[in-house]
Amino acid sequence: MLKLVLASFCLASSTLALAAGDAAGRWEGLVPVANLPLHVTVDIAPASAGVWIGSITVPELNMSGAALAEVSLRDKAVALTVKDVLVDATAGPAKFQGQLDSANTLSGTFSQGGNAVPFTFKKTGAAQVQVPPHSTAVGKDLEGKWIGDYVFDGNTRHVTLRFANHAGAAATADFVIVGKKENVLPVDFIVEEEGLLQVESHQTGFSFEGRVRKDSGELAGICKQGPYEVSLVLHRASEK
Repeated sequence: MLKLVLASFCLASSTLALAAGDAAGRWEGLVPVANLPLHVTVDIAPASAGVWIGSITVPELNMSGAALAEVSLRDKAVALTVKDVLVDATAGPAKFQGQLDSANTLSGTFSQGGNAVPFTFKKTGAAQVQVPPHSTAVGKDLEGKWIGDYVFDGNTRHVTLRFANHAGAAATADFVIVGKKENVLPVDFIVEEEGLLQVESHQTGFSFEGRVRKDSGELAGICKQGPYEVSLVLHRASEK
């Protein structure tokens, strides 16, 4: 499976109105991850009483406006969790935990995979939270099972994608990658628009984007995870 890279965040709940007001906005800063410094932009805004929403952008990981999870505040303590690429099988998602101060600064510790580094974000303006789109159904030509292989780091991975539509609801997909072990990816976003298919597993940061070729009937596209991407061609397979 492609190498995991990306970050997670968690924010605590608010008891002081001043702290809540201080937290809302766009925050930017550099996270000094070894071998890949990350330029991070976080947008945080209140959605309703006691509920916060947010999104994160990290150009080095090809992440733009990905949804934050569990956004909350407690006094001036802040914690954020983004369940995307920097998920560690043992330590779980990466996290930012810090404190707000009166100079529009958020400082604290970024932890991922058992490692921790200091960070400092500065507020640079009003929040521009990107609300994630909703999943859709897929075309009849995509329903069913697809199989194929890709090569990464000299090793072959076997891929199975199975799509199912549901009356009055979005499609679902089973996404399995088998290399040295079997990885069942939790798919939480599927969209097909004008023949372009997008499948995402935000928890793992893995995605597939492609189209069905009219001449061959193959489903061809690109698998991505963080800054890494590989070509993948899938073929219709029997359900036996």
